[in-house]
Amino acid sequence: MSQTPFLRGEHVTLHPETPADGLFVTSLLNDPRVRAGIGHSTPVVREDHEEIITDADDGESHFLIRVDGEPVGSCSLHEGSHPWGVGEVGYAVHPDHWNEGYATDAVDCLARYAFEERRINKLGADVYATNPASAQVLEKVGFQREGTRREHAFVDGEYVDLHEYGLLADEWRE
Repeated sequence: MSQTPFLRGEHVTLHPETPADGLFVTSLLNDPRVRAGIGHSTPVVREDHEEIITDADDGESHFLIRVDGEPVGSCSLHEGSHPWGVGEVGYAVHPDHWNEGYATDAVDCLARYAFEERRINKLGADVYATNPASAQVLEKVGFQREGTRREHAFVDGEYVDLHEYGLLADEWRE
C-alpha cells in the first residue's frame, strides 16, 4: 500500500490506489451498506480492482482515503474524454467511519486537485435520492443540485431518482 500522500486534507490524506489496496477496496465496495448508496449491484473481486488500477489512463485518478495511516475509504476523479474541462468525482467511506467528515474532506481535496492542478473548470457528481448523506457531502464542498433524473436508477428493488450536482472552479474558490 502506498504510504506517501498525494493530497492532504484537513483530516484525511489521499494516496494513489495500488493493486495491494484491492482487499480493502473490494471489501468496501461489496459492503451492502455502501453498495446501496453508490450503485454497485454486482460483486467486485480483487482482480477487478487490479484491472481498474492498472488500466487507468491519464484522465482517471483513484485514491485511497486514509486517516492516521489507516484506510477509511476510496475516491476517484474521472476526466473522461470531455473537451470542455469537465470531471466527475466518486467516493465511498467505510460505514465504521460515516459521519466523521472524511468524505467531505476527501471531496474537497479532489476539487482542489481538479481545479488547481488538472485545470478542470467543472466537477459533477450523481447522488441517489435515497442517499441524502452523500448529497450533504457535496453541498458542504459547494456543489449545487443542477437537476433530477426521475426514476433513473434501480436501488434495493425500486426505481429511485438520481440527483445531478455540479461545482464550477470559480464557485469553489469562493
